[in-house]
Formats: sequence, structure tokens, C-alpha cells
Amino acid sequence: MSANLKNALYKVRVCHLKLVKVMRVLFVCSGNAHRSPLAEALLKKLRPDLEVESAGISTSIPISEKIKEYLAKENAGKYLKRVPENLTSKRLKDYDLIVAMEQRHKDAVVAMCAECEQRTVVWSVEDPYYLDHKDAEKIYKQVEDKVRELAKSLLSTR
Repeated sequence: MSANLKNALYKVRVCHLKLVKVMRVLFVCSGNAHRSPLAEALLKKLRPDLEVESAGISTSIPISEKIKEYLAKENAGKYLKRVPENLTSKRLKDYDLIVAMEQRHKDAVVAMCAECEQRTVVWSVEDPYYLDHKDAEKIYKQVEDKVRELAKSLLSTR
């Protein structure tokens, strides 16, 4: 292969890499201990072609042991983050889609990034923090179902 051809192919690859933008998704909940890290881990498992993160409006507790157990049953434990992250640590304008678990989470996102309003959706998923194990499992299943639906609906970036 000639040097000119190699150089041309390299330029095509570089150009292609610049044109192919990986879709970025952010899940937001109250403390980044239950719903949003669950959604993040599940979407990472289902759609490794996406860049997926999660955050909470106020982080004060570790990620729930119940979430760790649920993800282990779903063979998605390896996708779970180690520690909760606060919404203020994220560059919100860099995300293509922001999924808020409740309206108040969307309000917090929009208060920090007005231009993010059109990219933010609300799933209306109840906080399982104070629920017993059986009711919390229903919430986890609801999140899982919504993540599966989202995974199918997003265009592939491969």
C-alpha cells in the first residue's frame, strides 16, 4: 500500500471519528443511590455503544445494597458505579438526553442549565428509599422496563 493511500485512509478514519458522535445519556434522581444508578447500569449493559452516567440532586448515602443485589440478578452488577455523584459535578449541556425520575429532578436540571429543558424527560418513578423490599422491587422493575424501552428507541451510534 502506498504512503499516499495510507495517508488518505488515515484521514478518512479521523474524519469518520469526528463525525460519529456517541450519544450521551444522564439519569437523575434524588441521591444517586437507587433509581438513577440502576438505570445507568442497565442501559450500559443493554447499549454499550452509548455513554451513560447518573447523578443525584443531593448525595448523602452510598448506593443501595438492594440495587447491588438486583443488578447482580440481572447480570449487570459490573456496570454499577462505586459511589454516588452529585448533579453539580456534571456538565449538563454535554448530554443529548437527560432522564429525570421526578419533575423536581427536571426542575433542578433546568435551574442549572436552561438550554437542557428540551433534552430532559420525566419518567415519574417513585423513590423506593422508604419502601419495603417487595414494593422497592416493583420500582426497580419499572425502571428496568423503562430502560429497555429507551434502549430500543435510541438510534444506534455504531
